[in-house]
Amino acid sequence: MTPHTVLVLAYYFPPMGLSGVQRIAKFVKYLPDFGWQPHVLTTGPTAYYAHDPSLLEEFHGRDIVVTRTTGSDPNSTLAAKGAMKMPRESVRKALSAISNTLIIPDNKRGWARRAYTVAKELMQTADFDMIFVSGPPFSAMMAGAQLSSETGIPLVVDYRDLWYGNQFHTYPTVWHRQQHQKMEHHVLARASKITCTNRRIKEKLLNTYRHLEFNDVVILPHGYDLDDLRSTQPRPAGDPSTGTAFRLTYTGIFYDVVTPIPMFKAVRKLQQTRPEMRLELHFAGILRDEYKRSAKRMGLDGIVVDHGYLPHRESVQLCQESDALWMMVGHTRNADTISSGKLYEYFGTRKPLLVSVPEGALRKDAERYGAAWLTEPDDVEAIATAISEMYDQWKNRRVVQPDADMVASFDRRTITGDLARVLAGCLRVT
Repeated sequence: MTPHTVLVLAYYFPPMGLSGVQRIAKFVKYLPDFGWQPHVLTTGPTAYYAHDPSLLEEFHGRDIVVTRTTGSDPNSTLAAKGAMKMPRESVRKALSAISNTLIIPDNKRGWARRAYTVAKELMQTADFDMIFVSGPPFSAMMAGAQLSSETGIPLVVDYRDLWYGNQFHTYPTVWHRQQHQKMEHHVLARASKITCTNRRIKEKLLNTYRHLEFNDVVILPHGYDLDDLRSTQPRPAGDPSTGTAFRLTYTGIFYDVVTPIPMFKAVRKLQQTRPEMRLELHFAGILRDEYKRSAKRMGLDGIVVDHGYLPHRESVQLCQESDALWMMVGHTRNADTISSGKLYEYFGTRKPLLVSVPEGALRKDAERYGAAWLTEPDDVEAIATAISEMYDQWKNRRVVQPDADMVASFDRRTITGDLARVLAGCLRVT
C-alpha cells in the first residue's frame, strides 16, 4: 500500500534543541508506522540557544524527507553565531516587546514566506495529500493556510500554545490584538481540522471562534518516547543507606514566569529547619548566570549541580538517575492553557514529581499521575513541605508509584497513531 504524503511545515526542528522541537520531531518519527510519509519543510542553519544533532539519528532508516530553507528571520540572519547565550530576562523581555510591536504575528514571518515559496516549488514535482503545521510560530500556519487555499490540499493545524491570548505575547495596541485575531480566524476558517495539547486550549478556541464546532478541535497531548527510555542505561538513583544525597532534577530553561527562585527559597528554608537533609538540585538545560548568582547569594551553590545543555537522551538518562523531578510555571495570563512538554516526559520515568503550577491543564494531569506533589508556583512554604515529604519517603524506601494506565496513555507512538487518524479523516475524496 502506497503511503499518504504529508507536507509538514516546522520551523522548530532538529538539529535545533530544547523542548519546542520534541512534539513535531516525534510525530514525524512515528507517522511512517501509520501509513504516512512526512516531507518536512524546515529552516536551514540558525543561531539558537541549543542544538542537538543527535535528534536527527531518530529519523535514520525511516520514510522521511527533509527540505531546509533559510528565510530573513533573526535566527537565520545570525546563523554564523551558532549556539547563542540566552540573555538576561530583562533583555529578553525588551527584545520580545520590540518584536511584538514591529512584526505580526511573529518574527519568523520572513522564514514562513520563504517556506511558502519553496513549498510551491515542491508541489510542482511531488503530490501531497495533506499539509500539517504546528505552532508557534504562527506565521507558519498562515503559510500553510495560503498553500491550502491555492492548491485545495487539506490543512491540519496543531497548537502547542495559544495564538491569540498567548501567555507570553504582549499586544502594544488594540490594533495589534485585532490583527492577531483576524489572522488566526483566517487560518482556522481554512483548516480541515485543528489539534491541540489540552482541553483548555480547545475551550479557548471554541469560545473565541464561534464558527468552530466541538469536533473540529482534537486533543493530542504531549507525551514521552519509550525509545528514549529504553536506550538509556541509568545508574541506580540515590541510596539513603550509603549517605548519598536526594537528587531533585529540573530539565529545560527558565524564562518569563518560569523561574527557580521559589525553589531556591524553599531549599534555603529546609537548610535552616532540617539541616540533616542531604539534597542536590540538578539542572539540565540552560541555567542562566543570573540564577546561578541567586543560588550563590542564598548559600545554595554547594548543592546546585549545573549539567548545562545535554543531548536529549542524556537528559532523559539524568532524569532516570534522579530520585525525583520538578517543574514550575508561574502565574500569567491564560496559564491554565500551558502544556509544558517537560511534565509528560517526566511521566515516562515514573519518578515522584514536584509540580508547582497554577490551576489548569498541567495541574489536572499531574493530579491524575498519582505520584506528584502539587503546589502553587510561588508558595515557598508548600514547596519546602513537599520536598521534606518526598525526602522522607525516599529515606524510608516508601516511594509512591504512579498510575500505570495513565502513564501508558502518554506514549508518543500511540498519540501519533491518533494524529494519523485525524489526517486520514481529512483526506480528499477522489
